[in-house]
Parts: sequence; structure tokens; C-alpha cells
Amino acid sequence: MSQLDSRRASTGSNSHVYLIDAMSDLDVQAANQWIDDQSGDSEHRPESVVMSPDTLAEFTDSAAASDPLVVPLRVSHKSPDQQLALSRRVVSRLSKSVLRWAPAQDADSWTIVVGEPATLSDLRERFDDTGGRSLSAFIARQASLALDRAEREVIGSEYKVPRFVVEEMTDRASFRTDLAALAESADRPVEDVENRVHEILDEMVATENHRAVDLWGQLGKYFSRAYNVEVDKTGLQAVRDLNKTHPLVFLPNHRSYLDPLVLRPALLKEGFPMNHVMGGINVGFWPIGPLAKRSGVVLIQRKFSDEIYKWTLRQYMSFLLGKKFNLEWYIEGGRSRTGKLRPPRFGLLSYLFDALDNSTASDAYLVPTSITYDRLHEVSTMAEEMHGAQKQAEGIRMAIGYIRAQGKIRGTVYLSFGTPMSVRGFLDANEDKRVAVQKAALAVSHAINEATPVTPAALVAMAMLGIEDRALNVNEMWSIIAPLSTYIRDRGLPTAGGIDLDNVDVMTSAVRAQVAAGVVKRFDEGPEPLFYLAQDKHLVLAFFRNNAIHFFVMRAIGELVVLRTKDCPTGVVAAEDLWKSALELRDLLKFEFFFGDKREFGERLEAEVDLIDPQWRTAISEPSYAVKSLESQPFHLAHRVLQPIFEAYQVVADQLLMLSPGKEFDKPAFLTECLGAAQAKRLRQQLEHSDAISNELFDTALQLAENRDLLDSDAAGVTVRRRDFAAEIASWARVSGQIRVMAHIALDKVDADAARRRGENT
Repeated sequence: MSQLDSRRASTGSNSHVYLIDAMSDLDVQAANQWIDDQSGDSEHRPESVVMSPDTLAEFTDSAAASDPLVVPLRVSHKSPDQQLALSRRVVSRLSKSVLRWAPAQDADSWTIVVGEPATLSDLRERFDDTGGRSLSAFIARQASLALDRAEREVIGSEYKVPRFVVEEMTDRASFRTDLAALAESADRPVEDVENRVHEILDEMVATENHRAVDLWGQLGKYFSRAYNVEVDKTGLQAVRDLNKTHPLVFLPNHRSYLDPLVLRPALLKEGFPMNHVMGGINVGFWPIGPLAKRSGVVLIQRKFSDEIYKWTLRQYMSFLLGKKFNLEWYIEGGRSRTGKLRPPRFGLLSYLFDALDNSTASDAYLVPTSITYDRLHEVSTMAEEMHGAQKQAEGIRMAIGYIRAQGKIRGTVYLSFGTPMSVRGFLDANEDKRVAVQKAALAVSHAINEATPVTPAALVAMAMLGIEDRALNVNEMWSIIAPLSTYIRDRGLPTAGGIDLDNVDVMTSAVRAQVAAGVVKRFDEGPEPLFYLAQDKHLVLAFFRNNAIHFFVMRAIGELVVLRTKDCPTGVVAAEDLWKSALELRDLLKFEFFFGDKREFGERLEAEVDLIDPQWRTAISEPSYAVKSLESQPFHLAHRVLQPIFEAYQVVADQLLMLSPGKEFDKPAFLTECLGAAQAKRLRQQLEHSDAISNELFDTALQLAENRDLLDSDAAGVTVRRRDFAAEIASWARVSGQIRVMAHIALDKVDADAARRRGENT
């Protein structure tokens, strides 16, 4: 049995009392033996009291006059560093007794932990300041918290967990005052509201313990065993420094059910304490839910209008911030099924801003967090859902199938972090808290995109999806990827693991990985190997393209804006014409991408057009300039990035024109009709991109249509406005189709140039 230095207990006080925090009689015996050893031959062995409500109440009454130094003591059981042998048996037999699977302890692993001491009078004074109801209960909590802090020196910072949450929250006088005000506003008896609050806290509050944390970590390793995790440590240094003085709120994108299982161990390995993950109660099913709750997951209802529930959530978040516990949730609200970052949800962020105002914490920092997979099993399932398949309900059967599937793939997941953002800074800069929340959410979303690295898988997807009806040989494939790689390097964009995308071997491995996954097919029966998209895998590959699509949107817009000038009726083009077209596209695509304000949008667009041709300002009015300028470019993006979106939007616009007047809009039925219409158009070669057949894209098109008041068939002038909407989309689809033709002509030249070089060499 080992021990910590006990000098903290030797403060010169004439009398001190040890409070023993024990889980068993063996712990009591071990603690008393340690006290005996510390006393040596002294005639006055310090008193020891086992912490329990009765003994502590008796102790506080009897010792008030002598004012002893109270020294908390605990027998800590260190966790051995070993892996759990997890199998189907673990998954199928987890229950309320799940913690039996955690590693057992032996007597040789005990460590005596001594917490920070305090005099009884000091504890009484602190108790009076809180307005609590029980001095003995307060002393017990303070002793346990002091021991928790000391114990983390032994077992590690991952075990920094809040204790006595409900007791600390509800025992304060300020809480009871606010509760009374809440009951009055709800016009309900205080007792009823208090009971409701306790029900919510029982469901919501994470009740961590060491063995559950250990087991959750082992389960996480098993669930994510298919992946190697690479962490951008450069971005973490500023985050680590801030965490010394402030609570952090990690806000990752959401790509997979694995996200929290990947992020937690990576952060713990880098020395961060465990996050409190704000998770939807939909994952609270047995056995995952009970274990998750005991491991730091806060289970909250996904939708709620109950003012008592909202108030309780704010109180809990305020408590966690005041105790400097880190939080984590997924700002998109749910998994992205397209690979693009979804619009942020403001709900939890709004509660956070309210909680900070009511917390003892001076500030909290938002940490934009990017999680990127180069392969992901569940993409195929999400693609099926975008084609109309029903989403499988979360449950034990789904979880078991998901776990099994992880053994069938191998890949890498990349974790990157943006610059932390001060919550207090947003509040101080905006008088309206709602505006502060919205600006913070958009800033975090933009930072997540900027931190997301370009993967080799994204480039392979970009190449294949631009020419999906055509197989590529090796030379053609590289003719697309090489200039894209150069563009990425010239712009200084982040790359996965810092790898060199110009390296032929790196990109060859990426193509082979997609072939092995069955997303890309290889044809070897001809004179040379050919690669082409597998049937019905377009949305799967689009997911990986879309992980990096935000880096290429402005370039694609620049191509379209420049090319559209050739249709100018006067033949003379001014910069104002380019800007007008750009703003039209910005409005058309505002539900797909984060563009920033008009000034930022203009600066980014101008920089992209400069890359296309630095002389465009003086040459724009020359006849045929636009076409010649774009034809000379080493690569084209508009047909790869934006044409599928325009085609999906066109389907929605055409279906809106068919809606009957006076009929109430039925969104589910309308989406089903769009899906059938899109599939029919693709079969008839009226759509050039199969990834345009997507309920997710139809949904964002409907958001745009609703924003323009096009869903109400009885609205004034709606028929004309629907026609204008369809015509606007068709015009941009036509221009992006012209870019596609350019790209195919460039591909045709690749083989011709290769043949010419072979002839010259012979």
C-alpha cells in the first residue's frame, strides 16, 4: 500500500480530526492504520470520523468549541492500465450491473489520499455564506470535493467529475429564491415546481464514477478500433493554455456516431479533463444510455417548450461553468448526411450565454472542432436515407450492427481545432443577446470549416464526380487531381495530417482505398486500367467531396460569374455586372454554404477571380475574353461543386410549378414527388449528376423557396414568382453545364497529348 505526502495535515494546529471517506470496512481499516502509522509513538492519536450523516452531525455539535482542523482522508484505488476484452458478450449483457466489467482492484493498488484541510469554524462560515440547510451535509461535500482534487494527482485529470451536483445546486439560498420566482411566474405551487425540477435533474445530470469512465473509454476504443486518430496538436496549445483559467466549450461538427468516442480519448491523451457531452436523450436507450450518463454524458430532450425544463438546464450549465468543467456538443444538432456542415442550431448556445451571465465564471471559450474521416461505414446508410429510405431508430439492435461493421473497414480520423472564441466577447460586442448567439454560432461554423483539412479521399471524389458517366485512365485522373493539389498548396489550405497531395503514391493509395470500399470500380479488360463510379455510390462519394467543398465554392462562383459575361447583350462588361451576378448566386446558395457578410464575400470572390486571371479588370470587356480565359485554366470546379445543387434545385422549382392552387403544402409528399421526378430525369439523361438526387438538397431548396414565399399556392403573384425562380436556377445550371463541357474537352486532350509524347519518344 502506497501513500501521499501527509504534510498538508501537519499545520501546527493543536487538534485535528480526520474525516474518512470510505466505501467499505476495509477502507476504514486501511485509513485508520495509516493514521496510526503517522502518529508513531505519539500519545495523542488524532481523532478519526467516518463520514456519514449521523456521525458528522454529532461531530459538528461536539467539536464546535475546540474548533479542530478537519482533514479529509480517502483510500484511492488506482485503475490498472489494461485493455478490456470486449466482444459481443459485453454488448449483449450490459445492464445496470455493467460496472462489474470494469477492472478489479487488489489491495496492493491502494493509495492514501489527503485532501486540503480547513478549520471547523472556516467551514461553518462558508456554509453560512451559501445559505444552506445542513452543516454536516455541507462538510461532507466539501471534504469529498477536496479529496477529488487530491485524488486526480494519482488517477489522472480524466476523472475530474462533479460531485453532489443536485445537492449543491438545490441547497443554496439563491437557488431556492429563484425557484420561488419560477413557481410564481408559472402560477404553480413551489412544491410542485421543485418536484418537477428534481425529476428533470435526475434524468439530465451526469452521474459519473471512475469505473464507468474507465469502461466507457474502453468501449470507445473498441467501437472506433477501425481508425487511427491524428490530432492537430498545433491548434491545441492555445486551447490548453486557456483551460488553465476558463471552462471550454468544444463545438465539433457531427459526421458519425463515433465522434464523441473519438474526441474524448484524444483530448484526455493531450491532458484535458473529461468533457460533459450534451447529448440527445434519443441515445439514452439501454444499455448505452445508463453507461453514458455515468461517464459524463448529459441526456437532454431534443425538443422542449417547458419553461421549467429550460430553467433547470440553464441552472445546470451555470453550475458546470462555475466549477470550470468543460462542455461539448455538436453545433449542427445532428449528423450531416451530405458531408457539408449543416446550419448551426442556436438552442444550447443560447442557454450557454444565459448560464454564463448567471454563473460565477468570468468567461467561457468556444472551441471550433473539426472531425474528418477518410472512410466511414455509415455513409452508405445515410445515402440510402437521402434516397428515401427510412432512418433506423436508435436502439440496441442498431448499436450491435454498428459495432460489428466497424471491424470491416480501416481508416484515419483527423481532429483539428480553430482559434477559441470568448463568449463574454460576443456578449459585450452585442447588446441583443440573440444577435450575440447568432454571430457566435456562425463564427464557430466558419472556423470549423476553415480548420477542416482536405483529404486525399476528397480529391478523388472531386475528380470522379465531375465526370461520373465517363471512366478515367490514370493519366486523366492525375490531370484533374494534380492542378487541384497545386491550387490547395498555393492557397495554403490545411491538408489531412499535413500530407503532400502532390505525391502520386498518396493519391494512388486513396484511389485504391475507394476501390477496396466498392465505391469506385476498376476495369482491367482493356488496354489500360480504367476507374469509374460504382452504381448507386454517388452520394457516398459526394459525402467525402463535401467534407472539403467549402474551400472550392468561391472559385466555382468565380468561374460562373466570369463565363456568364459572354451573354451580356451589349457586349461590354463592367465590374458591376460581375458583382450583381455574384450577389445573385450568394442569395441562391445561402442555405448551402457560409458566406459571411457582403464585404467579406466580395473580398474572397475578388481574390479567386484574380487567381483565374490577374488582368480581368482591364480585359473583361474584350470580346470572347471570358470563354478564352476559362478555357485556358488548368482545372474547372463549377460543374463539380455547384451543378449538382442547381440540378436538385431545378427539380424542386419544376415541382413547385405543378402545385395546384388552394392545396395545402404537404412537405413529405412533395419530397417524395421530387425524388421520383429526379430519378426519372436522370434515367432520361436530363440530369447530369446522380448526386443531385438527394432529399437533403431538395430540403435546402425548399428552405430557399420558403424564404422567397413560394410555398403558399394562394399567395399573391406566386405563379409568376415560381416561374422566375425556376428560370433563375435554369440559367445558372446552363452556365455550369458549359463549364462541364470545357472540362470534358480538356480530358479529351489528355490522351491526345500522351499519344503525341509517346510518338516523340519513339
